[in-house]
Amino acid sequence: MAQEQQEVVELFVRAGCDGVCIGNCPFSQRLFMVLWLKGPTFNVTTIDLKKKPLILNDLAPGTLPPFLLFGTEVKTDTNKIEEFLEEYFCPPRYPKLAARNPESNSAGLDVFAKFSAYIKNPNLSMNATLEKGLLKALKALNDYFMTPLPYEIDENCAEEVTESNRRFLDGDELTLADCNLLPKLHIVKVASKKYRNFEIPREFTGVWRYLTNAYAREEFSNTCPADYEIEYAYASVAKHLK
Repeated sequence: MAQEQQEVVELFVRAGCDGVCIGNCPFSQRLFMVLWLKGPTFNVTTIDLKKKPLILNDLAPGTLPPFLLFGTEVKTDTNKIEEFLEEYFCPPRYPKLAARNPESNSAGLDVFAKFSAYIKNPNLSMNATLEKGLLKALKALNDYFMTPLPYEIDENCAEEVTESNRRFLDGDELTLADCNLLPKLHIVKVASKKYRNFEIPREFTGVWRYLTNAYAREEFSNTCPADYEIEYAYASVAKHLK
């Protein structure tokens, strides 16, 4: 239950290549988004892993960002941190962020795995096959966005709803499902263009509607790492095709 006097909340995230700005880490951005959407007072501290700061040994020895300091308690597991924030910062004072439809939690989850295989592959002969795998995953995500959810279908309406126009995975508001998917989808968009000259097809109008709506929300756009941070992070990951 939310308390009258809030504990100190501080999120520690991976720093970028300058050691100060926000670096490329979808798990860090996921928790940053959750806290922003929930609305409590919180601080964000970037950790420069190249310098192995003492704060890591003091607070969370052997742990890499992201982690959360809540009062004097350190929480280090991303999924458990998210569950804790949803339970602690709860209605009526704070919004509930859980998706209403279970399918929204799994939609698009294989996109990042297909992208990782695609971007890390050095074998030119495998490139087309892996690109098709990524396209298939993106198409499945697009199909989910284009398919109306139960709340969009009015049984009393004479006109049948055949296509969804919702803004996000589970409706017109961001949920925990979006906090998980959007940071990864943004990485796919940026790194694929830079290292494979691959762009999400424009015919996937549901995916593009989703990204456009997300970039218009400060909870997402202001927690994103700069594009060059993603490109820098994947410079040693993306393999040259031979």
